[in-house]
This record gives sequence, C-alpha cells and structure tokens, in this order.
Amino acid sequence: MSIRFITKEIHAVLDYPVAVVLMGAPFLFKLGGSHDLALWLSVCTGVAALILTIFTDHFLGVFRVLPYKFHLAVDFIVGVVFVVAPFLLGFSGVDSLFYWIIGATVLCVVNLHKPE
Repeated sequence: MSIRFITKEIHAVLDYPVAVVLMGAPFLFKLGGSHDLALWLSVCTGVAALILTIFTDHFLGVFRVLPYKFHLAVDFIVGVVFVVAPFLLGFSGVDSLFYWIIGATVLCVVNLHKPE
C-alpha cells in the first residue's frame, strides 16, 4: 500500500491558491525584517508559480505546453531553495520560519505525488 495520494488533479487544484499565497503571505506576515529578499523571493516565486501553472499540461492549465513532470521538478527545486534560503541568505525569525514551513510543505507534496 502506497502513501502517495496526491494526484495530478489534486495538485492542479492546489497550484493556483498556492501561487496567490506565495504572492500575498509575505505582506501579511510582514516578511523582510531580516533581509529584503525574504519578502521578494516568495512574491517572485508566486508569480513564477502562477505562470508555470498556466502553461502546465494538466486540466487547469490554460496553454498546456509544459509537461507535468517538468512542473513537479520545478516544484521540487522551489522546495529545496525555500528550505536552504534562510541559511544561505541569513534570514531569521518569521522570515526563516516562513521559508522552512513552505519549503517542507512543497517537498512533502512533491514526494506524496501518486505516480501516473
């Protein structure tokens, strides 16, 4: 029995709200206290995530030109970057917690993806 339960459809439904959260949450949590990039890394990643989702080949993709496996690979890279960014860029406090939580969550979602 596999614990991988996140399907391509579930992932597609999560993509748009996650992009919005990545763009808005840094302002809500007032990120950037330890480093300006703590604010803008998430906002820029959210914009990129929205664009990636629009171009991904899944049922909520608008143009469907990018393979879903490419999308998952980008998500994995984002998760890793978010986990290591606080160490590499010197984030602290809420800034580092935000990135560690979001990064770990993204990595969990990618690793719980149900193979097609």
